[in-house]
Amino acid sequence: MSAGFVVLPDTADGAEIRALVPFAQAGVVAHASGRPWLVGEWPRDQMRVASVGPVRLAVFGSCPVSEDGLAGIAARVSRMSDVERAVPSLLGSCHVVASVDGKVRLQGSASGLRRVFHTRVNGVRIAADRSDVLAAMTGAGVDEETLALQVACGLQVPYPANARSAWSGIGTLAPENCLLWDGNRDREAVWWSPPEPDRSLRAGTTAVRDALTSVVDRGAPREGRLSADLSGGLDSTSLCFLAARHTPRLLTFRWGEADAGNDDAAYAGHASRLLDRAEHLVVPQHELPEIFADPGRAVSAEEPVSLTRATARIRRGARLLADRGARRHLAGHGGDELFSPMPTYLHALLRRHPVTALQHVRAHCALKRWPLKATLAALAQPGSLPAWWREQAELLTEPRPPLRRPALGWGLGPVRAAPWMTPDGVALARDALRRAADRARPLAEDLATHTTLLMIRSNTASYRLLAGLYAESGVELDMPYLDDTVLDAVLRVPAHLHAGPWRYKPLLADAVDVLVPDAIRARSTKGEFGEDIRRGLRRNLPAVLDLFADSALAARGLIDTAALRLWLGRPQPDNTTAQALESVLGCETWLRTALGPGTAPRTGNGTVTSEV
Repeated sequence: MSAGFVVLPDTADGAEIRALVPFAQAGVVAHASGRPWLVGEWPRDQMRVASVGPVRLAVFGSCPVSEDGLAGIAARVSRMSDVERAVPSLLGSCHVVASVDGKVRLQGSASGLRRVFHTRVNGVRIAADRSDVLAAMTGAGVDEETLALQVACGLQVPYPANARSAWSGIGTLAPENCLLWDGNRDREAVWWSPPEPDRSLRAGTTAVRDALTSVVDRGAPREGRLSADLSGGLDSTSLCFLAARHTPRLLTFRWGEADAGNDDAAYAGHASRLLDRAEHLVVPQHELPEIFADPGRAVSAEEPVSLTRATARIRRGARLLADRGARRHLAGHGGDELFSPMPTYLHALLRRHPVTALQHVRAHCALKRWPLKATLAALAQPGSLPAWWREQAELLTEPRPPLRRPALGWGLGPVRAAPWMTPDGVALARDALRRAADRARPLAEDLATHTTLLMIRSNTASYRLLAGLYAESGVELDMPYLDDTVLDAVLRVPAHLHAGPWRYKPLLADAVDVLVPDAIRARSTKGEFGEDIRRGLRRNLPAVLDLFADSALAARGLIDTAALRLWLGRPQPDNTTAQALESVLGCETWLRTALGPGTAPRTGNGTVTSEV
């Protein structure tokens, strides 16, 4: 089993559970009592621990505090409430764990990139950063309702439904909550809430610049080189220029593109000429695995992953980076979600500045061809989040609505089942959506802040698992835009100040204006990879169909392989089918990995148990 950790309470029962932790060469950090506290395997530069008297404080991941700084914080802790006050100084992209006089506290990151899973063993609550670790400890089977929803809808399913563990009995902690243990008692508590959007654009720009600079500067690996994606887009290019300030041996990386109309190469070339101290690695198309290559290889043993079409390329790229000495790799994931606010900002703007809001509405309608009447109706009645989930459940098998329809409510775009789902599979997915409606709560009072968080947390579920593809080659995937300090800086700027159809990502563009060339900051196009997808699917379709000839999903009654074959054999007018295929591939390969060579029949409680 790859890197991860388990947190145990400071009790005799917790100590007995230590023997169940499945890491082959597990390291152990003890409570002050001597009982095991943290058990697992972790890279040396990804964990910091401070021990001062009865206090233990640990961080896993990227944190702004040095080892000496962490020890200084621990020295000022005498009770658990002191840890809560220290948390703001520890914000980054990390887990924070504390043990103080028999009490334990655990939190992940507000973005959802650092997740916390939990379950009970012999009545004792334990937690980990990986769901499959807890599944191995408890013998958990597959949660078929969650699996059915992933198979049916994949990338369309937003948070929190997409964040449910696919293992029966393994829970997921909401990113804004922490776990607390006090002896044999345990509970959840809120540790984070979104900040008030009370900064001007100018002040927000400065704060975003400072946060990004700090995060990138602390990203230099202790050993080896720092590498970074250089696609030519604003997100990745900004990180390259930030990193190059103090990294003379920066290695940039880019895939060649199949579509001649993709202008990424021109912008990336312009940037690379200015980054003259860096080494630039561009892998041409003929040296890349095709899209959907090696379809039978699972992305992760932990959870199903919907982003599967390019995983062979990612693995190939990570090996190339590792061969050139890279140990940490910067990627721009999260930039779109943070710096392109959804048009839900129009609701607050309409209340506060109606004339300005109507100007924005007219511009959106002209650019995106929204029907004006439908747009105004959506602004007048945004609905509620539970109602949105219930609507998705009822319309799950209906055709997708017209593309020119504004999404101005509490949910995201429509959720629709893949056409190869069986009636039983659809019923399970519909039940999952209805349960989501029962639990649905806005992530913020402000609708624009809610949808920004919704977009981020809907995608971090996949981003964190993709990091495992780099880890296979010994490279850490670093995503600075998903650092909690950057998230906080962006959320403090009212969305309407950096949204709208007139400029592309103005908050980020202004934050890096002294570093990134104007031509890239003013870019209004985006790379198109449709030809890569079409060509890859065409060439790898036989291997895909061969994989589903003996489908584990079909054996459980979730998909109809004849319908799948029929749909994949049709002409594809767009990438909708390819996106649905990504999801079903991720679920199929994960299920085979999870269940191993032998599986048991479905049990009466709706789970599948493993014989392994």
